[in-house]
Amino acid sequence: KQWYLRWVRVSSGGQGALSSFTSDMCPDTRKFIAFAEQHRIVLNQILRQSTTPLSDGPFQVLVNHTRVLDFDVKRRYFRQELDKIEETNRREDIAIRVRRDHVFEESFRELHRRSPEELKSRLYVIFEGEEGQDAGGLLREWYQIIAREIFNPHYALFTTTPGDKVTYVCNSFSHYNPNHLDYFKFVGRVIAKAIYDNKHLDCYFSRSFYKHILGQPISFKDMEHEDYAFYKSMMFLLEHDLVEAGLDNLDFTMEIEEFGVSETRELKPKGHEIAVTNANKKEYVKLISQMKMTGSIRSQIKAFLDGFYDIIPKHLISIFSDNELELLISGLPTIDIEDLKANTEYHKFSITSLQIQWFWRALRSFSQAERANFLQFVTGTSKVPLQGFSSLEGMNGVQKFQIHRDDRSTDRLPSAHTCFNQLDLPVYETYDKLRKNLLLAINECPEGFGLA
Repeated sequence: KQWYLRWVRVSSGGQGALSSFTSDMCPDTRKFIAFAEQHRIVLNQILRQSTTPLSDGPFQVLVNHTRVLDFDVKRRYFRQELDKIEETNRREDIAIRVRRDHVFEESFRELHRRSPEELKSRLYVIFEGEEGQDAGGLLREWYQIIAREIFNPHYALFTTTPGDKVTYVCNSFSHYNPNHLDYFKFVGRVIAKAIYDNKHLDCYFSRSFYKHILGQPISFKDMEHEDYAFYKSMMFLLEHDLVEAGLDNLDFTMEIEEFGVSETRELKPKGHEIAVTNANKKEYVKLISQMKMTGSIRSQIKAFLDGFYDIIPKHLISIFSDNELELLISGLPTIDIEDLKANTEYHKFSITSLQIQWFWRALRSFSQAERANFLQFVTGTSKVPLQGFSSLEGMNGVQKFQIHRDDRSTDRLPSAHTCFNQLDLPVYETYDKLRKNLLLAINECPEGFGLA
């Protein structure tokens, strides 16, 4: 009780802040956030037990500082807010009449003409020539079929990332499909509608794509998963003197191909007049990575987001992290730790090494959500291969999970290389330190400098 009263006193002075973790916070809000971080476990437990919606109770300031909230607490608040939208917009149900062998095109025609408000109605599906009544099962089946068809190469909307061949990014050549932008808007609506209806889809996107949905800055680290060769070339540029490496002829421009037409784009105003130097090369890497991950597909991304935000407001979906958004769309996976262990390779470790024994002990102790976070951390996605971890894909085909010994300081956090399904594990002195640092790494996901 004393903890609760102290919290309320602290939080009452901080409700005016609108931007989380920024320098323009008032002093009381900064104190409040620091206090919330320090007592995060207790705070989330209180919120789980509370029967008052987060936005209406004494902790409503947290609506603007959701970083301190666990995924299940955020998800509960998210659904409460969607329920409020639903209560204020009662509408008639919408029928979707489709033939099974034309589900994508006919669903597009049925829903493309609908207004955003109409799309928040309950959908029910009628498969032509079938007598089944939709009590929810046909809608689930429809979502499953649509999730497959979104990635059908016939529509040329998405392509797999080179890093794992199971996550998807917008296809920069989608313009070969004359309806591609309308289709992207439709796909955005479908994925948002699935979230709205609390239905999970078997579809997984790249980290940068999730960040576009959330309106979050893209990190240079995201490039490692999407284009490892480009990532390595940028790392070389960052780690070497440009003159000595013969890279002193660069400027702040980049060649981009969009809709089949190549053009030179400036990374910043008058970029063609600005030489890349050792002093500004970090900015150059930041800007060129951002352009590479968005420049050739910005029209596709905009169309998708227009559709998505028709159903779910940007400010509401943005409470999640990119990892959490994947779980919101696709659900929590069931991860067989023994199967993963049976398909793991060790480098400078052995299965009998003390740190390896501690590692598997820690992983077994993790919750389902924490195991999903771990899988995202080391592979780039929470998707579990259908054939088990013996079929885990990497940049060069099947690539088992690897644990590499990191002989640098044990003050370092574990790090990962998602293209190779690789975990670099420091030689920690105790089990508690290993477990604590592993959890910190997978939850915070340090990514170097961002691309804000």
